[in-house]
Amino acid sequence: MTLPEATRRITEPIHVSGPDGPWDRVREGMDRLGNAVVHTTWGEWLTGAVADPALRPLLGRDWQRYRRTPDPVIRYRFVASRLATKFTAAAALGVRPAELDLAYKIGGRPYLRGLDQIDVSLTHTDDLIAVGISRNGRIGVDAEPADRHMSFDLLQSHVCTPAERAALETLPEAEQTAELLRLWTLKEAYTKALGQGLRLGFTEFGFGVDTGGLLAPDGTPAARGEWAFATRRVLGRYLISVACHDAGLDTSRDTAARTMLDEGFMGAVAGLLDPVEG
Repeated sequence: MTLPEATRRITEPIHVSGPDGPWDRVREGMDRLGNAVVHTTWGEWLTGAVADPALRPLLGRDWQRYRRTPDPVIRYRFVASRLATKFTAAAALGVRPAELDLAYKIGGRPYLRGLDQIDVSLTHTDDLIAVGISRNGRIGVDAEPADRHMSFDLLQSHVCTPAERAALETLPEAEQTAELLRLWTLKEAYTKALGQGLRLGFTEFGFGVDTGGLLAPDGTPAARGEWAFATRRVLGRYLISVACHDAGLDTSRDTAARTMLDEGFMGAVAGLLDPVEG
């Protein structure tokens, strides 16, 4: 099946098996399309990363939160998601992961300090972690188990626009459930990209059934091509949806971190990497 042109503007999700990557495909995606999407599982990071003596400088400001988390499962999932984010960004920018300073906005959305041109999105469900990164504009990712059951009867008034409800009502139950799940993940990804989360009601915007275009509640187009959307199945058991905005930036420019940061900030980051007792 031929993918819509807008969907082809988002890289295929890349499976990385922990710190060993393959990370070259992330850089290729950034060079070609200005974005990359990575997926992994938290268990793939435990052996190679958690036991690494360099874990403290890798985590940076997240080190104390990692140490204070008492539940080992929550602690390991936390560290795996942060390392996956840092390694993805490092591959995209051509630097070492410990050189990047991962911080958080109100609401918990991660960002890279000193790299305002780069947008990052993180999501996780069950054992899956997915990271999106873009130099073109905002990006949002969301993931759900592909077999998650969503009741159209119970959720339609909370999730669907009038146009979406009309389209879904014509589908057999199995297709209806699968399409509702796709729409849910697309809407999650879009609101994450906007930085709104669940504050933006899902009935205020929509998507076409079997298509990825942004629509108004009545089903008319609501964008002029600046947004691209994609939903893909990974690992045979998850759906990942991506919303990627094109702010009109030049995607051919060099995005190596050192060409995007001023020397003062790089010096400050380097100072944070000096060995610390404890």
